[in-house]
Amino acid sequence: MPWGIWRLTTCSRIWGLPERAKNFSQARSCPAWQEATTDRHDKDMTSDADFLLESYHFDLPQEQIAQFPPENRGDSRLFVLSRRGELNPEHRRFEELPACLPRGALLVANNARVLPARLIGTRHTGGRAEFLLLTPLPLVLERARRDASSNAQCAEVRGLLRSGGTLREGESLNFGAGLAVTLLERASHGAWRVLLSWTGNLNKAFSAAGRMPLPPYIKRPADEEDVDRYQTVYAREEKSGAAAAPTAGLHFTGAMRDRLASDFEWVELTLYVGYGTFSPVRDQDIRSHRLHSEYMEIPEETAKAVARAKAQNRPVLAVGTTSARALEGAAAQCGSVQAFTGATNIFLYPGRKFRVTDALLTNFHLPQSSLLMLVSAFAGRERMLAAYRHAVKNGYRFFSYGDAMLIL
Repeated sequence: MPWGIWRLTTCSRIWGLPERAKNFSQARSCPAWQEATTDRHDKDMTSDADFLLESYHFDLPQEQIAQFPPENRGDSRLFVLSRRGELNPEHRRFEELPACLPRGALLVANNARVLPARLIGTRHTGGRAEFLLLTPLPLVLERARRDASSNAQCAEVRGLLRSGGTLREGESLNFGAGLAVTLLERASHGAWRVLLSWTGNLNKAFSAAGRMPLPPYIKRPADEEDVDRYQTVYAREEKSGAAAAPTAGLHFTGAMRDRLASDFEWVELTLYVGYGTFSPVRDQDIRSHRLHSEYMEIPEETAKAVARAKAQNRPVLAVGTTSARALEGAAAQCGSVQAFTGATNIFLYPGRKFRVTDALLTNFHLPQSSLLMLVSAFAGRERMLAAYRHAVKNGYRFFSYGDAMLIL
């Protein structure tokens, strides 16, 4: 089975994060983990069709799925859409983004850095084995303990494994750069619970031995260009550990980011994007779907900036669905955005209100995906599907390396 297709089987329970979130939620005055807070609905604004998986299908020619980034960072198109009124989208270039933003906007970006989390190594038989780390790096390091016999660090983690032969519990795999895993227990959909061991700095070990975990719809191996281009210019080294990029941020050049920080207000948070973001929604009634959890950190400075913008009636613009998920997840658990360290499993689909996000910069998403449901919750399903049809007709490039959409 091709690597990309195999990766699509990632299931929503692959990280086991909801249980960890109980221990990691440090939102100061925020209540403890509350899954029930995510069922805030606006039933008057929805129809039965909004809850059907089949209602999120659209036709997309394969040639419009971007396989490579644009030649120059930021050389993308920008589809500008209003949440209300006539559809009438504007077709812009991404470099025109500042002219499209509302006055006084607060931009909230995700500074997570993608970890080269895909490892290729060998079995004791000499055969090839592949491993993709699924546990966010901060949780790996928090769980780490020292093995007295080898003086290596080790931690129990979750990951996807693939090999030409049958993998067995107790088997050890070596990936070089001091990285190895011992198989503990097979889970579902290709996932395993394993003991990861390493020597030295774990981040540096993955950087030395790992490869970029490109999305499953990019049908080519990762190359040297992806090391730079599948990373935002504002990704922070100390925030390394995401298994996928916050792709709305891939359009920004350093100059664009600096201009926006000067002309508007720019703050950051960290949501360690997980491979569950590519997991398909399988339930025909999407309300039955259990979305994956993702680990996030909202600093005090960002929380205060959001509160200040709200008090001043200035729009909060989420740079990407990951930023929106972090903001809305924190608000759902705490009642408002507060300094927060923990996990969210919030699932935003039509009928669920956005408490914080007033505008959204995003890419174009997969048919029947949870991210398409999120933007449909923000602007309306029928409106989004009409916009997507318009984008397809006008030759926009889709998904991670594709073009951008600004929803106001």
